[in-house]
Amino acid sequence: MAHKYRVLYCLNQFFGGLGGEDKAYQPPQLHNGARGPGMLLEKLFPEIEIAATLVVGDNYLSEKTEEALREILALLTPCFAAAGEEKIHLLLAGPAFNAGRYGLACGAICQAVQEGFAIPAVTAMYPQNPAVAEYRKAVLIAKAGKDVMGMEEALRTMAALALKQLNGEELLPDQDNYISHGQRKNYFTKKPGAHRALDMLLQKLAGKEFHTEYIMPVFDRVQPAPPVRDIASARLALVTSGGIVPRGNPDRIEAASASRFGIYPLKGLSAFSSATHQTAHGGYDPTFANDDPNRVLPLDAVRELQSEGAFGSLHEFYYATVGNGTSVANAKKYGDEIAKLLLADGVQAVILTST
Repeated sequence: MAHKYRVLYCLNQFFGGLGGEDKAYQPPQLHNGARGPGMLLEKLFPEIEIAATLVVGDNYLSEKTEEALREILALLTPCFAAAGEEKIHLLLAGPAFNAGRYGLACGAICQAVQEGFAIPAVTAMYPQNPAVAEYRKAVLIAKAGKDVMGMEEALRTMAALALKQLNGEELLPDQDNYISHGQRKNYFTKKPGAHRALDMLLQKLAGKEFHTEYIMPVFDRVQPAPPVRDIASARLALVTSGGIVPRGNPDRIEAASASRFGIYPLKGLSAFSSATHQTAHGGYDPTFANDDPNRVLPLDAVRELQSEGAFGSLHEFYYATVGNGTSVANAKKYGDEIAKLLLADGVQAVILTST
């Protein structure tokens, strides 16, 4: 085709080719042309031309969100001064897969650019990425797999969705494989509602597949535990999803999408140290946690409270896994298993820490 859609592409420090966690605090920078997955994107969609690539560190944006977004909008402003063949039509960000910080960055940038420059913005994420709940109503989010193995498929879904939006075509979540905004649209059909409901009922009774026209939201409701009656005599346990494990990570708990949890002794330990423990977590900069693991799992403070008689006793083992990218199903499974073990050992309360 003669005319191409000019795109601004947004990547984090890793996919932008700057580095890993050592570059997670990289301020936003703008590069001409395509970088990283952008080169594959142009190959898959000849009608797309990546005019420039915005690269920003995950930590920089997540910890300085307002400041970082102001910098990004100022950096992008000259790009939108052009007209004609130099005009920018679209922002694409990601795919962020199941990376929480990256997802939050993509969502924040897409929303800011939509509002600041009045152009469409599309990103792609795994449906359970924490950023989905934050941005699903404001940003068009294509569905992606959990990790980089699904890169090409995610790029295809994201770009196809964006092109349909640019062409003014109707978008439907199921057909176009994006995460629903939760909006409902009225339309006319030949069969009245009573007939359609009976059709669905008959399909259900016959054990056949059917789809409701009115999908209800599902809320995860957790009943709060009752308060501890006598904390002064209670037995406490320590549990963490922050990845604090004995040095060497003997159970090989994965840095992301953990497939297990570990059980480790506390007997004889008044505090964790860098010589004995470390973090296995791959979702945050490990420097400070490895320097002092008590920053994530505060055994030192708990022992101090114990010596003051603030509670009865401390369970002689602690339980650890990695929350980074771990599925909700696995997290519930680990929680159930750990709870059964703690109840069997007479534990009455848990201090649960994250990152």
